[in-house]
Amino acid sequence: MSQLLQHIQAWFSGSFDPWIVLGLTGQALFTMRFLYQWLHSERAKQSIVPEAFWYFSLTGSLLVLIYAIHKLDPVFILGQAGIIVYIRNIQLIWRKKRQDQAAKTGG
Repeated sequence: MSQLLQHIQAWFSGSFDPWIVLGLTGQALFTMRFLYQWLHSERAKQSIVPEAFWYFSLTGSLLVLIYAIHKLDPVFILGQAGIIVYIRNIQLIWRKKRQDQAAKTGG
């Protein structure tokens, strides 16, 4: 526990590390997707996955992946393999929007 406290103290002792900021930002965005999805589901009174969930997932995962590659951490690198799922879901959303737009315009 004291080692953890020493690390936390080092983070805030003036030794600014932009890589830590990048990693924490990515993790925060990744966490936001769950909060965002939860709030939307609560409002709808049913489980839903809003479009922004996939953008939070992709952006957070990409930032964490960049951080993991910088740190050469194979656990985090492999843990971000889900990025493929996020990209595919965004592709499906965009395809549906194009189809809906074409149906509206008769094209």
